Amino acid sequence: MTIKQKKENKTLTVFISGRVDTKTAPELLEFLQGAMPGVEELILDLAEVEYVSSAGLRVILYAQKTMTSQGSMKVINVNSDIMETFELTGFSDILTII
Repeated sequence: MTIKQKKENKTLTVFISGRVDTKTAPELLEFLQGAMPGVEELILDLAEVEYVSSAGLRVILYAQKTMTSQGSMKVINVNSDIMETFELTGFSDILTII
């Protein structure tokens, strides 16, 4: 998994690629915990994400809960496999997916 970011004012876009699983989810969580303070809009770009495990879903849920109290969060460029996971787990009802 690789993580890249682009910050403009109080908007943070996080570009994630690879697999978000039990091995990589802690790295993503640590990155988000360090990057989110002061952010009012978080955008997770999943265009290059191949797989999200339950550990990855927990990190996304953490980000959503955090951003609910300090602004908003969007998930963009979700492929059909990841979207199916979001739908099966109910995340499609929780997240703003564009």
